[in-house]
Amino acid sequence: MGRTADAIAEGVAIATSAARLAVKNHILVGTIAEGGVFDTEKYIDDTREALRAMAEEAEQSEKALAELRKRARGRHSDPVGTHDYRDRDVRNLKRRARQSHGVAAKLREMMDDREELGVIVEEARQAAWADVRHNLDRRLRVEGMRPDQDPDYDRMREARMQALRLVDLQALSSEQRAKAKRRKKQEKEAEKSSAKGT
Repeated sequence: MGRTADAIAEGVAIATSAARLAVKNHILVGTIAEGGVFDTEKYIDDTREALRAMAEEAEQSEKALAELRKRARGRHSDPVGTHDYRDRDVRNLKRRARQSHGVAAKLREMMDDREELGVIVEEARQAAWADVRHNLDRRLRVEGMRPDQDPDYDRMREARMQALRLVDLQALSSEQRAKAKRRKKQEKEAEKSSAKGT
């Protein structure tokens, strides 16, 4: 593989990874936060949309690079900044535009490949389950531990109590004050509304 092919493969790998992460988050939100059921078809559509967004980004990059190449052509003075390209940068800009084009083309090809979309969805599902399993395992291990099982229980007790006083109770108090403030505001608005109505 040449430099352009390597760069395209790397760009596709990065975009696929980003799509997988986005779909994993959709799965977590859809199944846990919203109490939904895992539906492969929905997540195949989500994967397709994530790849479409990445392809469009690559296409925009290609256009921007083409524009930069046009402006750089024939300019031989010293550049003022990092993105102030000159004639000597034209070949590099052209290669980068080809790479962006290749990434976009491959991503659009993947959007039409149901098998490939299914692989990304399955990898996202496995990653979502790994996150859930890890969080449950950690919470059960920490929250379910008894004092007699924790060798640092006595030593860390004072720090936990201090954290409870300084962080948790303060946050709870602040939350209660905010609720009371919102309730008073709603009551005042209700009084104003009823006064206007009479």
